[in-house]
Amino acid sequence: MKVNESFTIKDITAKKAYDVRHPVLREGKPIDSCRFDGDDLSTTFHLGYFTEDQLVGVVTLLEKNHATLVTEKAFQLRGMAVLTSFQKRGIGDALVKKAEEMIQERGGTFMWMNAREIAVRFYEKLGYQKHGDPFSIPKIGLHFTMVKTL
Repeated sequence: MKVNESFTIKDITAKKAYDVRHPVLREGKPIDSCRFDGDDLSTTFHLGYFTEDQLVGVVTLLEKNHATLVTEKAFQLRGMAVLTSFQKRGIGDALVKKAEEMIQERGGTFMWMNAREIAVRFYEKLGYQKHGDPFSIPKIGLHFTMVKTL
């Protein structure tokens, strides 16, 4: 099932992103676990995907270079989440594509993320490639750094 026609993607606050981050990425953990370093920086932006008036998907973009890559104006994608009952409808694709557009508007040329193992294929379909060795984040699981030049 694809995205319905009555949706908007717009800027939201970091705190609003918790509404989706918490049940999808931090279920059973304290709400404070949804806060990311850099959430409130002026160079960070958060996007929300709304269907009707319901927030169902979020993504955060931080202007941040990757430790092992030399790039011009890189952004890190963090906190990508779509409510379980809305997954597999193209919402994640729409959020990533909108994020890429907005990064380019800000002069960004490169995007990267630490993707959970279950999300690697999703990002590969959007043109991202694995970089380096997989690594484990305690209590969350195996991750891969994924990169894309915009």
